[in-house]
Amino acid sequence: MAIRGFRHKGLAELFVNGATRRITRAHHKRIIEMLDILNAATATKDLTGVRDFHPLKGGRRGTYSMHVNGPWCLTFKLKDGDVLDIDYENYHS
Repeated sequence: MAIRGFRHKGLAELFVNGATRRITRAHHKRIIEMLDILNAATATKDLTGVRDFHPLKGGRRGTYSMHVNGPWCLTFKLKDGDVLDIDYENYHS
């Protein structure tokens, strides 16, 4: 898998530049590690056990989630071996 697109501009900045003002600084290190794992994974089995990786249900079917901290998550879609539409969100509220 390889990262092919971001929904959240701050995630793209963090991935490329290592810093952003759009995301809480306390989450930067963890998110960078998670993005590196997503970019290096070759299959969903590589993500099992990583920060509560799981598929979402209902209207969010086809989207996956990994927890960053508290209610904050990275959500994303997988298509043809690529990671798309990565977002940083609190979808629980």
